[in-house]
Amino acid sequence: MNPKLRAVLPDLSPWRSSRDYRLMWCAGAITVFGSFISLVALPLQLKQLTGSTTAVGALGAVELVPMIVFGLYGGALADAVDRRKLILGSEIALGLIAVGLWGNALLPEPLVWPLYAAAALTSALVGIQRPALDAVIPRIVPHEQLSAAAALNSLRWQVGAIAGPALSGFLIAYAGLEIAYAVDALTFAVSVLLAVRLSPQPPGEGATRPSVRGVFEGARYAWTRKELLGTYAIDIAAMFFAFPMALFPFLADRLDAQWALGLMYAMMPLGSLLVSATSGWTGRVHRHGRAVVYAAMAWGSAMALVGWATNIWLVLALIAVAGACDMVSGIFRTTLWNQTIPDELRGRLAGIELLSYSTGPQLGQLRSGAVASLTSVRTSIWSGGVAGVLAVGALAVCLPALMSYDSRTSEHARLLRERRGSAPKAAG
Repeated sequence: MNPKLRAVLPDLSPWRSSRDYRLMWCAGAITVFGSFISLVALPLQLKQLTGSTTAVGALGAVELVPMIVFGLYGGALADAVDRRKLILGSEIALGLIAVGLWGNALLPEPLVWPLYAAAALTSALVGIQRPALDAVIPRIVPHEQLSAAAALNSLRWQVGAIAGPALSGFLIAYAGLEIAYAVDALTFAVSVLLAVRLSPQPPGEGATRPSVRGVFEGARYAWTRKELLGTYAIDIAAMFFAFPMALFPFLADRLDAQWALGLMYAMMPLGSLLVSATSGWTGRVHRHGRAVVYAAMAWGSAMALVGWATNIWLVLALIAVAGACDMVSGIFRTTLWNQTIPDELRGRLAGIELLSYSTGPQLGQLRSGAVASLTSVRTSIWSGGVAGVLAVGALAVCLPALMSYDSRTSEHARLLRERRGSAPKAAG
């Protein structure tokens, strides 16, 4: 391949070097695709059954607590049991939930409570499964390819985020909700068949049963690693202040561009996709902490400009830029985590990571709505962007370990490289 193209296009080396990574990537791509179908179908069905915005908004509330509780427990579990079994069991359970939603949709008068139960159970199972998925990657991908794996995983998610909702809308409009749920269940069946073929991922030596004490051990370790702590704090601050997606319908009204609402939602994953599709350069970056900080500040700046802009096309372009910045931050956060966290703690730290990047956007939705009710939609958006930039800058000053982190000189990265060098090679 032309060297210039190789420097830009995604690095596929994890695909070539690890059979288990190929299996996990394909299974995840199919699951993400199906999950986005139900992500659209479930709130739409609830709207049809209740006609209440409050009832639809309550889905977020029933998802938050299970995500927090089971995300932390799932992290401890991932360090104590075979991660392959944990991934496979939760995937089967998620598939059964999709089957339940399909059965409910087939009833002459579908029930409301199964929709809330499905949302809560799905959130709990994702909280259990996601730390195990994250913790397996450093085992099956060579150390020097972890940036490439992070970019490829993000690319998989972004394709699903764009294509899944589009297919869901088509299926619901022309075939009905029950077909959308059936397709989701089918995707889980295929991903389970792929996950069955994964190599066993037993717990490391000295693993103990999951416990509250174990969760706190992971939290204490994160507290001693200020560069890790900084990645969590930076992401939460950026999302809390500058994640105004709940205001997009109102912003479209203010700009007299109701036709562009769907594009507003699509621009963020599109921007992320553009970064993932041109991510060959990420493997040459070593100052991951600085990259996270600069990308988070650029995210806030783009969102501030969204609040100030009056041209719809400029707004759409800025949202895409924000999505690209968020993806840059995400790639380097993941790389720093995977290159420096010991395997025996990887599950518990993955649980903490899950909370850091899932609660920030949810709290950001609440903040943006509350500020908009007190001021205006545009003021809420631009002031949140400015506040996000200032908050990230203040955190960077308070956490010099994050700004000085260099994967070439980090003691934690060196120790993990040495451990990986003496471990068996990833399945090829």
